[in-house]
Amino acid sequence: MASRTTKAELKRSKKSKDSKQPSGTNQSQDDGVIQVLDGAIAVINTTKAVVPILLVQGILETIANILTVVKSAIKNKSDFRAIANKCKTIAERLQSLTKDATEDDLQGHLGEALSRLNKSINHINSGIASKKKTGFWKRLFTVTIDRNEIAAWEGDLDFVLLLFNFEVTTDMAMSVKKELKLITGNVPSMNAPKNHHIEPPSRPAMLYGRDGLVAELTKLIINDKHLALIGPGGIGKSSVAKAIINEPLIKDKFAHRRFFVTYDGLDPSTITVETFMMRFAGALGMKIAGADPVRQISTFLRTASALIVLDNAETFEEAGALSALKDIPQAIDEMANIPGIVLVLTSRSRRNAPNVPWINKDILPLDLSSAQALFFQIYQHTSRSEAKEDINGLLKELDFHPLSINILANAAQQNHWSPATLLKRWNDQHSKVLDSGKGKLQSLSDTMQLSLSSPSVQNLGKDGLRVLAIIAFLPQGLNEDLASNLLPSLPEVDTICDVLCMQSLVYRQDKFLKMLAPIRHYVQDSRQAPDFRCLQDIRAFYYHTVTSCSTEHNHHADIIISDHLNIENVVAVNLTNIPHHAEETYVACRQFLQCLRLHLPRPTTLAILISNIAENSSTWTLKAECLSNLAWLYNTTSQVAKASQAFQDAKALYLTAGNHEMTGNCLINRADLLGCQGRFIQSQNLLEDFQRTDSWVSLSETTKAWAWNFLDRARMYTFTTSANELFVKSAEDRVWGLRSKISFHLAKFYYEGDAVQARDHLEDLSLQCTSTGDLVGSTEALEALAAIAFCQGRLSNAMDNLQTLIDMSMRQDQDSEGVLWYTVRKAIVTSKHGKYDLARNLIQKASEPFQFFALRSARIFLHQSYGLACIELTAGECDRAKAYFTDTIEACDMQGDLVFKAWSIRGLGEIAFVRRKRALASQCFEETRSLCTEMGVPPQHLYSCFPFNTLPDKFKGWSLFLESTLPSTNNT
Repeated sequence: MASRTTKAELKRSKKSKDSKQPSGTNQSQDDGVIQVLDGAIAVINTTKAVVPILLVQGILETIANILTVVKSAIKNKSDFRAIANKCKTIAERLQSLTKDATEDDLQGHLGEALSRLNKSINHINSGIASKKKTGFWKRLFTVTIDRNEIAAWEGDLDFVLLLFNFEVTTDMAMSVKKELKLITGNVPSMNAPKNHHIEPPSRPAMLYGRDGLVAELTKLIINDKHLALIGPGGIGKSSVAKAIINEPLIKDKFAHRRFFVTYDGLDPSTITVETFMMRFAGALGMKIAGADPVRQISTFLRTASALIVLDNAETFEEAGALSALKDIPQAIDEMANIPGIVLVLTSRSRRNAPNVPWINKDILPLDLSSAQALFFQIYQHTSRSEAKEDINGLLKELDFHPLSINILANAAQQNHWSPATLLKRWNDQHSKVLDSGKGKLQSLSDTMQLSLSSPSVQNLGKDGLRVLAIIAFLPQGLNEDLASNLLPSLPEVDTICDVLCMQSLVYRQDKFLKMLAPIRHYVQDSRQAPDFRCLQDIRAFYYHTVTSCSTEHNHHADIIISDHLNIENVVAVNLTNIPHHAEETYVACRQFLQCLRLHLPRPTTLAILISNIAENSSTWTLKAECLSNLAWLYNTTSQVAKASQAFQDAKALYLTAGNHEMTGNCLINRADLLGCQGRFIQSQNLLEDFQRTDSWVSLSETTKAWAWNFLDRARMYTFTTSANELFVKSAEDRVWGLRSKISFHLAKFYYEGDAVQARDHLEDLSLQCTSTGDLVGSTEALEALAAIAFCQGRLSNAMDNLQTLIDMSMRQDQDSEGVLWYTVRKAIVTSKHGKYDLARNLIQKASEPFQFFALRSARIFLHQSYGLACIELTAGECDRAKAYFTDTIEACDMQGDLVFKAWSIRGLGEIAFVRRKRALASQCFEETRSLCTEMGVPPQHLYSCFPFNTLPDKFKGWSLFLESTLPSTNNT
């Protein structure tokens, strides 16, 4: 590796070439430097032999080693002339100072000075030794050390010499303070009383959840890093700093030179650099008199290493005077650059001294466990185990904010509130409960006022408060990418947000500007309501977004996904205060529910507000539209009972409004939901009764065909009519015709078993669906063909058809559910080949997209869980199969699904039968038969229309039970 050549060396090299200086001159210079180095090394070795203190001997030995390396291996040794002379002088001073000293004398100022010298010498030694590690010492006389680095070492030694540059007397009790007076000519302004030491504050008694953070920050300080602890008021910045300053490692490193300077209680608008320095000097135990306090404090700090905490730094960072904004950062910069000085500041502001290499550390809220520990350390009226569940929700509402927890726990303790009373007070009063006293440590209001009264926030004027109110209003906070779109009436919104963030009133998280819950409650409870114009702008933007969103995943869908809670809140507020923009809000509500269903299926808080919409001639249809879209969202999120009720409520409103088409739409969808749960008789009755109503006559032919198709599906499962009578009425409709014909031929196969004829018809219908672009029809035809192939034992054909269905699902956006559905069936077919591990892996791989979010449909879970149970049962793994069957049954109970429950209970019966637990098997089979009766399915046809869900033929218990030949003996 080539050595770095400094500008000075290049300049000297060029000058040498230009002047054609004889080579003998360079040789003469090197000879002169070598003489200086030899002289210094001789003095140092002589001194080392006579000084009595081991530390001094070690320092001198290191110095001698440094000069020896320079002499033998450094190319630009002439640059070390000054260092050699300084080292010689240091050796002479050390000999004079320590000739009669003992190890006990190292406990005072002499020890501190020697420690500082040792650090400087080791730093130089490390700098030179590092060249060996980087491969510079492969050849002698090829190493060049950067002149700037040498100059820095010279400056460091200059400072060390100040500590020792005095006439030595036999008075070993002379302090460094006296020595510095000699150096500075007895400057009268340096008037620090002897031994006037200010103890730093002790470690906080109640500090929970910060041990890891304190250890991390302590390590940084030990490595001489300057820290800035940033966070909102009450988050625990000062407590963390107090804990750090009392850490054993910190005490070992800095001893009594640990200083805690607090700027609490000062007015930022009046603070000056003199005020800043006087507070600083007071914490150091100094008295400042005369001019240039920075120089006086810096001189004091240079005597030894020190840790200095500047607490509540936002006070001087927000100083009102321009001179203070300039001079204070410069003073901090100067002190930060003193070797051995480490600064830690705590601040609500991020406006820290710019020229200091701060490591910024955001102090975060507590975790749940630590928040509980803090609360119950104060609140003693009930045990933690008894009240934990009641309090957990409250702690979460406080965002685990330490000060708020402390205030709330003290209020509850002092007022003897039970947990129930405390929760009621919080729900009724919110942030007002957090104003139990005066001062920022007892009142959230007071600590908030400190932040809001800072000059930076005050300079924002009313617009700053407007933005603050909007961020508090929006549950997710303000989307920073959309801020200018949401608030076009506030052109400086980005600048305002930067200031609020700098002052820790808000914070950035996942591209949103948020605020902690206590701050949000304070803003909502104590400040002005959100600006009306701003709310109008937000509503207009979000309403335009939902109306522009479509089934395709586009830019508007991305906004729905990112801002869904904010949009929901805007819709909710407008539904609650409906007089203005009524129709616009109902339409936005309907469209938002549709957007959620398509792009982010989840439960919604709008249901109760929709149900409370007043019903009159102007709202019947609008409310019905909201209810029907709510029903679809419920259906997508597997809340089947709620979906059914919402369809029923929407149907009634459409009927009142005279909209028979939508009346039929809601009823058919409700019947479909019942059929999906296995409630085939209820579904059949609902659709048959509907045909006898006045609305039926007014329906379009396509809607009638839809109803007939679903009615015949229910009839097919219940075997209440012949196959030739099924799907006939809907077969001629242009929309439902092809699908009805597919269902007809599949039903003929299920009823009569003619696989060849059914396959021929279905293959022809599949081609017709493909040519007409009927994707649903194509899917149903392929499913039917796969089922027939499976029943015939043509497993490869079944696999091929299922793989085609998987590929079709992959090509459809957001249809990973379809992929999983058909993969489960493919895995079941695979298990029939005896490839059980492959079958399991197929399902596992297809399930990966669902590992990080809940399944949209619980029916997918039922399908997957039951499929795995069948695979394990086929593999002979009865314990695994039993676990999957049990999981499926529990999910069925939650969803009201009768079909999967019947299949799973039969599966448990077969396992019991194999294990000779005949009584348990009989009980399971009896329950299965009861479920068949409830569904309307003949027990012998439990699997007739569901061939992929049949159990292996070797399991005979169910058949024997139906034949009344199940052995009654129980051998267990």
